[in-house]
Amino acid sequence: MKEAVERIVLALADEKEAVEVAEFIDGKTTTIEVRVAESDMGRLIGRQGRTVKAIRSILFFAGQKQNRRYNLQILED
Repeated sequence: MKEAVERIVLALADEKEAVEVAEFIDGKTTTIEVRVAESDMGRLIGRQGRTVKAIRSILFFAGQKQNRRYNLQILED
């Protein structure tokens, strides 16, 4: 899932070199941390959080299929 999130974030970001995606696995829970430049933060979150909500929905349904739980954290670089 890390690769899928990374691909989505890279498509949205202007400063692609500032994008970092890390994955931490703890049992059935996987935390995916995304770091983007400050200028790309608004684009990643979207209007009223719609873009990040859509990414989280993708992770939720993928987790349902794989019997896992995915958490997405967005960090400012």
